Amino acid sequence: MSLPVPMQRALALAEQGLYLTSPNPRVGCVIVGTDGQLLGAGHTQRAGGPHAEVMALRDAQARGHDVRGATAYVTLEPCAHQGRTGPCCEALAAAGIGKVVASLEDPNPQVAGLGFSRLRAAGVAVEVGPGAAESRELNLGFFSRMQRRRPWVRLKIAASLDGQTALANGVSQWITSPEARADGHAWRARACAILTGIGTVREDNPRLDVRLVETPRQPRLVVVDSRLETPLDAALFEPRRDTAPGRAAQPLLIYTAVADTARQAALEARGATVMQLPNEAGKVDLSALLRDLATQREINELHVEAGHQLNGSLLREGLVDELLVYLAPKLLGAGRGMARIGPLSTLDDAVALDYRETVTVGPDLRVLARLPGHDRF
Repeated sequence: MSLPVPMQRALALAEQGLYLTSPNPRVGCVIVGTDGQLLGAGHTQRAGGPHAEVMALRDAQARGHDVRGATAYVTLEPCAHQGRTGPCCEALAAAGIGKVVASLEDPNPQVAGLGFSRLRAAGVAVEVGPGAAESRELNLGFFSRMQRRRPWVRLKIAASLDGQTALANGVSQWITSPEARADGHAWRARACAILTGIGTVREDNPRLDVRLVETPRQPRLVVVDSRLETPLDAALFEPRRDTAPGRAAQPLLIYTAVADTARQAALEARGATVMQLPNEAGKVDLSALLRDLATQREINELHVEAGHQLNGSLLREGLVDELLVYLAPKLLGAGRGMARIGPLSTLDDAVALDYRETVTVGPDLRVLARLPGHDRF
């Protein structure tokens, strides 16, 4: 069954917040009159800015429209708590909105149905459901953080058709095309944080910022560094382009397994935040890292660009939710693979995947594959 046109518009507006709203969800709102006339529309702005409902109400006011008795189509339950902005459910009720059609209940425990309850108590009719699948998919990271207490983890890999991410000598720039690299930067831009390992930092000295596409913000940078070996002159410390003036870059996050006060002080003097999260093997506890990113850093989507060792560790521990793989039309022969997860003894031990999308990007093939069941939470 097709969605109501106003909800289709609201979802399209929500998608406009793809690179903007973190750590808040991507939400769109469309207000229509009793005759179906578009009165106002908007989407959630940067964190601390107006939410979609307030933007739509302001748009209606700017157009000179009276919204009393109108219907608001919104892709997520209007919030009911006082955060950096006021409760949207109260703003809608105060404006005289007659009905709210929402895609989903907000998974945030501070809302979780309370927005709907307050709307009904104010005499506003509430309908829930249209656009639920589309809205949830757009906000999988937010739902993951709220319901699983961990980010949605996307593992990005650029490889040859025979699965090699580098030559045996480590050379990897560039296997894929400029078009694929720009597309990869767009996926970086939508994430809340980018994670890599100390091996990649030492071998490639990457910046891991968004440069090849426009973005209103730069994601945080996170390094898994068990022995605290991050070089003090690493490119990760260099100033990063941010199109929002006056906003300081968030500090580099380094997770380690050792207590080295002198080294930690030196890294913190460079602007890093160092966290000790050791596991029993003397490595960084990756599950604890994800929990910390979600609960303490408000990370919804985590974009991983690492080497085969860290990729393998994340996959073996079941911490990857989906793979974003760019395959170049070339064969490299013996080299470095995508992830160290073997050797396996039976085919049943393979990491199973569900293909979500396959498209060409320039001369390369982009494959989006999801771990079965990882989106059911």
